Amino acid sequence: MASALRKIPFSVQILLGLVLGVALGFLARANDLAWLTTTLDTVGGLFVQLLKLAVPPLVFTAIVVSVVSLRGVANAARLALKTLLWFGITALISVAIGIGLGLLTNPGKGVTLDLAGATAPKKSGSWTDFLTGIVPTNPVGAFVEGNVLQIVFLALVIGAAALLIGEAAEPFVTLNRSVLAIVQKALWWVIRLAPIGTLGLIGNAVASYGWDLLAPLAKFTTAVYVGCAIVLFVVYPLVLVTAGRLNPVRFFAGAWPAIELAFVSRSSVGTMPVTQRSVERLGVPREYASFAVPFGATTKMDGCAAIYPALAAIFVAQVFGVHLGVTDYLLIAFVSVVGSAATAGLTGAIVMLTLTLSTLGLPLAGAGLLLAIDPILDMMRTATNVAGQALVPTVVAAREGTLDRTAYDSAGKRDLVDAPEREQLTPAAA
Repeated sequence: MASALRKIPFSVQILLGLVLGVALGFLARANDLAWLTTTLDTVGGLFVQLLKLAVPPLVFTAIVVSVVSLRGVANAARLALKTLLWFGITALISVAIGIGLGLLTNPGKGVTLDLAGATAPKKSGSWTDFLTGIVPTNPVGAFVEGNVLQIVFLALVIGAAALLIGEAAEPFVTLNRSVLAIVQKALWWVIRLAPIGTLGLIGNAVASYGWDLLAPLAKFTTAVYVGCAIVLFVVYPLVLVTAGRLNPVRFFAGAWPAIELAFVSRSSVGTMPVTQRSVERLGVPREYASFAVPFGATTKMDGCAAIYPALAAIFVAQVFGVHLGVTDYLLIAFVSVVGSAATAGLTGAIVMLTLTLSTLGLPLAGAGLLLAIDPILDMMRTATNVAGQALVPTVVAAREGTLDRTAYDSAGKRDLVDAPEREQLTPAAA
């Protein structure tokens, strides 16, 4: 049975899990089968929990190793600057599309919801919380609580220190490489369970979120999916063609396993090993990919931090009858480009949304109106995030002349997850 499954391409396995999950979800909802809904929820929840389990050690070791690996990258400072520049450019385009769709569709007009029952989410963000929350009061606490933003800060500082110390820090760097390789190996075992996780996650979503719940928010949900689709299938291909002189079809063939896993797992960080392998298969040098992908997985969020908060802010303003002016839209763009690190690669974009709402002076309770359908929205948002995280290193490498175009043109011809062991993702040596 196992050998037969291995012959089926991984992307097809996920698709089969998706179809079966939808069918079981409809069956559970139509027949009010609480036991089936609970089972689907448990299966999907365990899969996400396994992904989250690997997040703290994965983020810390990957960023430490990637920063130290810049020692072996020619023009490392210029590459890092160009990576940040393209992160900002694509984020700005994405938030502009989000604002444009919001003004075009007016997702909050005519929506009838129980505003009296709307409460602010337990987790919220403000600029003060964001800035003070970067630095942990207790390094161990950051790992115990799974605070990715603080872990990123610690990893960047320690990685930079190790880079400057040089040879004396090599034992510490070697330890981090070993831990990273171990975590990645364990995470690949979890990733192989993605078809089963997909079945549970999608099945539970269908069983839990019927049309009765989605109907009042149908226009908003559609706008989010359309906005992400425009960025994913229009903006990114245009960037590939104009900035990188690359064939978009080849890019999606190589990056699709990561995009697909991101859609079902709703975790950019959990998808990071697949994203990095995809980027390397697309011909990006490993030394650069080992820096750009971990960095992007925690800061590059075109879906969660650009399109979604722009649309959600307009939705909340319209529901509560608050007029937004040109200055407000400029603030939305500013928050999306500068504050995207607040999402930190975890499932959900509530912190980013509340950061945007608080900046605009909109009721934080408005975020509570969207919590019910957040998992449905987060699937498409995270897929867009991960596509952007793969796009930028590919474009930068193409513009720098370091992209292996032969590898790029042949990307996607072999199954990514079932690649030979010698192609297992490993950090580049310093």
